[in-house]
Amino acid sequence: MVHALLDPAIRRLCEAIAADPRSPRHVGIVAPGGHGKTAVLAEATAAYRRSGLLVVGTAEAVIDLAGREPAALVVDDAQRLGEPQLDELRLLAEAGQVPVIVAYRPWPRPPALARLVDVLGRAAPPIVLAPLDRDRTARLLTAIRGTRPPDELVDLVHTQTGGVPRFVERLATVPGCSVPDQAVLAFRDDIAELDDDVQRFLLAVEAGAGRHIELLGGLLGGLLGGGSGGAGSSGGTDHDVVAAVMAAARATGLIGDGTLLPIGRRAIATLVPTERRVAVRQRLAELQLDAGGPVLGLARGLLDTGVAGAGMATVFRAAAVEAAPERPDLAVRCYAAAAAAGGRSAELGAGWADAAARSGDLDVALRLADQVIAAPATEVSRADRVAAVKVAAAALAHRGELGRSAELYRWAGTRAALSFAATALIATGHRPDRPRPEPEQPDHERSDGPPTMLASAAALLADGVARSLDGSGADALATLVRAATLLEPAGTAVLLPDSPAAVAAIVALHRGEPAIAESVLERATDARLGGPLLATRHLLLLAWTHLARGRTVEAAALLHRAGGSGQPRDALFAAGLEVGLARRAGDLPALAAAWRRAAEAIVRHPVDLFVLLPLGEFAIAAARLGDRARLEPRMAETRALLAALGDPPLWANHLHWSGVHAAIVAEEPAGAAEHVAALAEGAPHDHYCALLHAAARCWVDVLDGRVDPDAVEDAARGLHGAGLCWDAARLAGQAAIRTQDRRAMVRLLDCARLLQGREARPQRPAASRPAQDTDPVGQPADAADDQDAGLSARELEVAGLAVDGLTYKEIGGRLFISAKTVEHHMARMRRKLGCDSRSELLARLRRLATVGQP
Repeated sequence: MVHALLDPAIRRLCEAIAADPRSPRHVGIVAPGGHGKTAVLAEATAAYRRSGLLVVGTAEAVIDLAGREPAALVVDDAQRLGEPQLDELRLLAEAGQVPVIVAYRPWPRPPALARLVDVLGRAAPPIVLAPLDRDRTARLLTAIRGTRPPDELVDLVHTQTGGVPRFVERLATVPGCSVPDQAVLAFRDDIAELDDDVQRFLLAVEAGAGRHIELLGGLLGGLLGGGSGGAGSSGGTDHDVVAAVMAAARATGLIGDGTLLPIGRRAIATLVPTERRVAVRQRLAELQLDAGGPVLGLARGLLDTGVAGAGMATVFRAAAVEAAPERPDLAVRCYAAAAAAGGRSAELGAGWADAAARSGDLDVALRLADQVIAAPATEVSRADRVAAVKVAAAALAHRGELGRSAELYRWAGTRAALSFAATALIATGHRPDRPRPEPEQPDHERSDGPPTMLASAAALLADGVARSLDGSGADALATLVRAATLLEPAGTAVLLPDSPAAVAAIVALHRGEPAIAESVLERATDARLGGPLLATRHLLLLAWTHLARGRTVEAAALLHRAGGSGQPRDALFAAGLEVGLARRAGDLPALAAAWRRAAEAIVRHPVDLFVLLPLGEFAIAAARLGDRARLEPRMAETRALLAALGDPPLWANHLHWSGVHAAIVAEEPAGAAEHVAALAEGAPHDHYCALLHAAARCWVDVLDGRVDPDAVEDAARGLHGAGLCWDAARLAGQAAIRTQDRRAMVRLLDCARLLQGREARPQRPAASRPAQDTDPVGQPADAADDQDAGLSARELEVAGLAVDGLTYKEIGGRLFISAKTVEHHMARMRRKLGCDSRSELLARLRRLATVGQP
């Protein structure tokens, strides 16, 4: 009863009854079901009885008591009374002898009830009960629970019920902040009492068709019964029928603002038999398809229900076409449902294959595409066959089979397909005769359609790759960035053999412009260019831009975010990143493990122009691990590929730079000199090549013991400016620990630390210490930061790397100090910690690391 008194109008009515109970006031109370009409009448009845009046609920009772005993007439659910009873009530109200309070729903409104309401309204407008606001919902919950509920529960109950008092009471005692199934089962009687027509309408609302009047007319018109008081009893046009059913549905209290209350939606979905829900959705979907409207929303609710038939197969196919641009994964499910419903595979195959490819499932895409390609001409249209060929071509490109991909694209013959074929041909070593290659005319008629956005971007892609074979590649990079930008609005809606953004990023990295690579990849990622199929590729290349800059933490995070990929091209780049990260960390065990995983990726992916970045990392790793023979066949293919393209500097420079490092690691001076000479040829014509040449020459000199501090610093800063930050710091650091000049050593170490993003250490006088007792960063061995009871910051660095299993040489490489200095630090730690052997020292250091103490 409490919620009745929460309404100010009801409080005023009860106060008026108490003040003058015998006044023949007439009151109408109207609200949908569950809004508290019965509770209001109970309060009014109590007020009359407290004043000594007899309260009766029928007109006949009042007539029987006439002249014998004061009485008040309080009637609930007047909409359920028959015409004679309603007329008797009206006559009593017109007579004005006794109070008459009548509660009723806004629907149905038979003529007799309308006449009664008109009489009651002459005294005062009816009291309209509205849902509770949030504050009154909280007060009702407090009254029921005996304590104020948490705000989260108030929000949950108010959102689920829309403030309908009866529904609030049902959820008042729910545990926690979720609605249990038991609370939903409380609506069983409400659902069971629904008229069939109203139930059908509520199912349509639950399916999302509640505001489609034409659709509802088709669903409800001609299907409604005309029983007494039923929603369809008024007959009339479909619009009249729909309006009547909508009014009846609103009167249930389950609908607020034209949509089902959340708890009502859940009750409908849970308590109405599944076959009835499916039947309504199926009919709505078929009607919507006949009207040419979107069917995806309706079809989604029918997935996995097992509905079948030619009509539903058509519905699912139309839904798949709708879903394909933005949700290829959902399109795949719709195509599968269409096939299960009886759709012909030949008609579904091309679109199904395209959706599967763009969602990243290339196995399914290739299988479906191949079925369409191989089908007889009598079963498949030319357009479907061409579409399937393009799907197969794109899928093969992602698997590294660019030669086969080019063959299929040439057969397809559309504008975009011919450009993609040209790109693939260049990448596999076929140098075009002109900047913008035009493959020969295919056997069947070439499409003469307009140049679409995809066709224009594909043409720019082919043009950019062709331009990358000559000069420094500045024009090529600009063209490729334009191609990537042009396709950004397409988002997930296009199936691409490769992303123009990815190719642009690769060219930018080969030119020493990782900032441009990062920018174009971030834009492609934000635009979701190419959808799930290319998302991993963009992330891996974005990780590569960080790797080039020495941002190993960021690179590792992006590699982890990209996850595993079964596609050979992505697997190759992921393996290259793992190898590169392990090499830069100086972690030999991790490098060996990454190299073992890389071996499979190397075998699975053929060599092409766009995989030189990971091949360069593999070359250095193979040399470091003494396993160059495994990689040599691929490196021979790479050299042949570049030779076929005329050894384009933009692509060859990176391989020569990696070759220098591989030869140095393998202790092959002649091999290093050969790569340095190759870089020297291009240095006069390209700034980036000149930077690489200068740095490579410094490396060779440094390892031979010839250190020119000016040349090294200039070369290192040049590398840093080109984005090769890790290489820059390493060159300066290695030169520092190999020079015999104390001043040059300190200068180069400071340079290395600055290029690595660390502050240079403040220099201290070396005093009169012997050289071998002095740390190469300029601090005496017993500097002030060494404490009798603890380790210095440098010793902590050395200790951590020693515990990780690195050799003295590897630790020195990581910290830009000599192996002898590392040995000196280890000896000092043994003395400080009182250890008699190196093994005892390592054990002590491990224990200290465990408890986090120096």
